[in-house]
Amino acid sequence: MKVAFGALVIAAGVCGILSFAFLATSLGTDHWYIIEVSTVNMSDFEDMSSHSGLWRINEGGKMQADSIDSFAADSSKYTETEMRMLSMHGAIVVMLPLSLVLLLFGGICGLVSSLARSPVLLTGTAYYFFVCSLLTLCGASLYIFYSYQALSETESLVGPEGLAYIHTSFGWSLGLAWLSYGLELLTGTLLLIAAQKAKLRQRGPTKA
Repeated sequence: MKVAFGALVIAAGVCGILSFAFLATSLGTDHWYIIEVSTVNMSDFEDMSSHSGLWRINEGGKMQADSIDSFAADSSKYTETEMRMLSMHGAIVVMLPLSLVLLLFGGICGLVSSLARSPVLLTGTAYYFFVCSLLTLCGASLYIFYSYQALSETESLVGPEGLAYIHTSFGWSLGLAWLSYGLELLTGTLLLIAAQKAKLRQRGPTKA
């Protein structure tokens, strides 16, 4: 079944808009990592459960704004392992917002290349979205690695028994980042197909 050029670029546009919206929502929310404390005596631990984002931590229902600042950290107050963790966090909060900004410009490039029906511009925009998806992939993957490293470091400090009543999980904010990554890939793929359609159309009406 043949798909029209217009349908391809419209689908690519919808996917691009959704990928931007999902990533923006992901970065603006604080449900990336969830810590739940379950004990027999909840009165002592009812305020220890928390959920965190890239910049904020909500602990016991109280938001701690700007509680995660990788760039203003005083290296003299942290161990080598802690500084490595802060460096990873700093890389995450650079890659993901950068991907979001690039997505915005990618949408503009996609609109222009679609209106121009230029195979070269469409192909370039498609690979541009692939670069955006790579940044999102690296940022989300690094966050998972960072979270496991932080948990491992905590376990080495307090021991397995100290984490017996603590359950950790990744939240829906991280899930939105992964959805954005998938949609970025889909947007690039659709634009590549549209570029092939435009190229065939330029060669002649019988081959379009």
